[in-house]
Amino acid sequence: MNVTLYKQMMKVNMKSFMNYSFGSAFYILLMLWLYPGLAKNTKAIDELVNSMPEGVGRAFGLNGFGSAEAFISGEYYGLILVLILAIVCVQLSTQLMAKLVDQGSMAYILSTPTTRGKVACTQAAVLTTGLFLIIAITTIAGLVGSAWFLGSAYAFDTIKFIQMNIAAFLLFFAVGGISFLVSSLSNDEKKALSISGLITFGFFSLDLLGKFSEKIEWMRNISIFSLYQPGEIVNGNAGLAASSIILTVIGLVSFGLAILLFQKRDLPL
Repeated sequence: MNVTLYKQMMKVNMKSFMNYSFGSAFYILLMLWLYPGLAKNTKAIDELVNSMPEGVGRAFGLNGFGSAEAFISGEYYGLILVLILAIVCVQLSTQLMAKLVDQGSMAYILSTPTTRGKVACTQAAVLTTGLFLIIAITTIAGLVGSAWFLGSAYAFDTIKFIQMNIAAFLLFFAVGGISFLVSSLSNDEKKALSISGLITFGFFSLDLLGKFSEKIEWMRNISIFSLYQPGEIVNGNAGLAASSIILTVIGLVSFGLAILLFQKRDLPL
């Protein structure tokens, strides 16, 4: 890894990382602030959730409002955080590789005493660091918010909350790896952005649609988003170890292939 390049790229992207991180932190604090008021009417709200078609509840991770972690698993981890991190992965992976090639900046970087492998490895580290920062700040905000807004009046399972954050990081480590692989093979920024977005949101859509009906549930089998189950984590039914290993392997293989293929490909002059 090229330490100088890493520091420069982190400096360039830090404002974006912090914007996403504090936006995520604000939203989860808002959820925890709202929960005590909603919990007073939990029976009526749970009845409303249960009255919805089963597919709707499964698709959007609606687990009721019986606990704070069940509430945020559906209201935040099931959809909003997924969309935020999907956008981060697609945009940042494109900016770190394809954009530099498209604009000619990659040739300038490679003219310095470094190698293609080190450059690609460094950019992969920047993407991974950005995802880690967003998840870490979200986790810290959730823990602080639970102590502040919930106190001892409402139960909050810290272990399950941390597990949800680990699962989210590993999912987008895999998604980021795939997007980074696409970007590493592209000369055109817009093309890389389009392909990465199509793959990422295509996987997301397949998983979402597959939850609506048992007849099309097979669609989830071809989506890595099916390995991310915040609602099941809350209920204690998630196969967290197996899904974590699979997502980690997907991420490592994707980043590894991206670095290897970037070393071997022809770059435009």
